[in-house]
Amino acid sequence: MEKKNRFFLTLVIFSLVGQVAWVMENMYLNVFIYEEFKASAADISLMVAASSVAATLTTLFMGALSDKLGKRKLFICAGYLCWGISIWAFALLRMDILTPLAGSAAAAFSLGVTLVIALDCIMTFFGSTANDAAFNAWLTDSTDETNRGAAEGINAMMPMLAILVVFGGGMVLEPLKGGPYWTVFFGVIGTVVLVLGILGFFLIREPKVDTSANTHFWKNLIYGFRPGVIRANSRLYLTLLAYAIFGISVQIFMPYLILYYEKTLQMDFYVFLFAPAIVLAAAFTFFYGRVYDRRGFRVAVVPTLAIMAAGYVVLWLFDATVPVFVGTLLMLCGYLSGMAVFGAMLRDRTPANRAGMFQGQRIIGQVLIPGIVGPWIGSWVLRNAETVQNTDGTTSFLPNAGIFLAALVALAVIVVALLPLFKGLKKEAKV
Repeated sequence: MEKKNRFFLTLVIFSLVGQVAWVMENMYLNVFIYEEFKASAADISLMVAASSVAATLTTLFMGALSDKLGKRKLFICAGYLCWGISIWAFALLRMDILTPLAGSAAAAFSLGVTLVIALDCIMTFFGSTANDAAFNAWLTDSTDETNRGAAEGINAMMPMLAILVVFGGGMVLEPLKGGPYWTVFFGVIGTVVLVLGILGFFLIREPKVDTSANTHFWKNLIYGFRPGVIRANSRLYLTLLAYAIFGISVQIFMPYLILYYEKTLQMDFYVFLFAPAIVLAAAFTFFYGRVYDRRGFRVAVVPTLAIMAAGYVVLWLFDATVPVFVGTLLMLCGYLSGMAVFGAMLRDRTPANRAGMFQGQRIIGQVLIPGIVGPWIGSWVLRNAETVQNTDGTTSFLPNAGIFLAALVALAVIVVALLPLFKGLKKEAKV
């Protein structure tokens, strides 16, 4: 019992804090670059795409290296330490520092955008080493087919709980807007991540990983791209394809979601709308993860997609407070439970003792493809978006509800991967 409790404590703490850092990047860094440096939709799209490439390359290399060494704990703890330091570095990207360096405010805006994108890639390297590569491999190594749905249900609800934590912290720091808000914001998150890296040396149990077949780093790196491996694990790759389409749908609107609530709908109270939706969606996902354990992927995945699609429709058609809350709740329930189901399926299909090297394939489906294609579609949808003039004479775009319609269309494409996957699973069940 003590071992089980320690595992779940480690899972909750590292998953939650890791997701707090990713929320800072995926949602608030977009707001930071928009508010501080007047970034355009194209700038935000470029930042998300660059970070996605960095995450993918990092996970491929570091995941394979962790398999070769069989050391998940070291990569997690050292990665969290450096991750925290890199988050702290964003506090230095301020106009009062950049304007003297650039020579003018206009040049400082441009320099700020460039530096945020570059630092985002550096931060992503450390975060992906710690979380995407090592922590996810640790989670796969530490679970089996009897408890992966439950564990993944907890893991999948953490992104939304992290949003709740960051939103709450943002509200506390609200009086600092126009002053040291972002400095304190990045400082607090960076410190928490750094401290957890230190605690991990005492908390994490190193899982047993058989490294006898993983001695050649470069062979490990390309292992998951071999045609023979793909054929032998076709269900895994079809799941990755479906997950990629799912992620594209999410990334069409997610980089602009807070801006849509706050700037377009003028919902200064959007935190009070979003927070209860997150709590309810997280609770739904916690219990829904068990549906996968009991009934399997085919039964579990379809309702998640239907719920998510319903949320998109409501958000596309309505902009009043109550319908927006309902649409947000449905979208989040489908999003989180979908992540749990796809995540559990991927872990079940990952070959034993090769969890690290297959994190690269997972990140291609979960991050790279969605991170490039989704924001590009979102940017295209918003190419003629309404603009507003800021007090300093600059202009900013306003996201519109078209991003939810585009997300709905993208989600429908998932049948391309699900139909052959269902067919394969049905044949497999008969054998």
